[in-house]
Amino acid sequence: MNVILLEKVKSLGNLGQQIEVKSGYARNYLIPKGIATMATKANIELFEARRADLEKRAAEVLAAAQARAAELAAVGSVSVAMRASEEGKLFGSVTAHDVADMINAAGVVVERNEVHLPGAVRQTGEYTFTVSLHGDVVEKMTLRVTAE
Repeated sequence: MNVILLEKVKSLGNLGQQIEVKSGYARNYLIPKGIATMATKANIELFEARRADLEKRAAEVLAAAQARAAELAAVGSVSVAMRASEEGKLFGSVTAHDVADMINAAGVVVERNEVHLPGAVRQTGEYTFTVSLHGDVVEKMTLRVTAE
């Protein structure tokens, strides 16, 4: 199915690009979320008329993501103390939801799905993780896990 992207999608393309995707992906995800529209003659003309507004909105979203990235850079790292064995193995694990809650407590609003841990955190130590705020804005942070 041929669609026109209404915003930048990391793995697909940029605003205004016509791409070919599987019909189920377009019908069930891209079109209902407002990310793309079918590439018919009428939709192409409508898109060209709205192009300036869509580019302005995309620039605003990018600027907001960059501002949030600056706030995250100011925070720099988060720490958590959990119960652990003498060898440093945690009784449980630290999840992306836990990390998002710690960042929110520090004063920066992030969603759980924006936090990407390097894997299951089940040991004490220092870990580097990323927070994806936008397709072009990814901030690296540090997680320090200590024993109680």
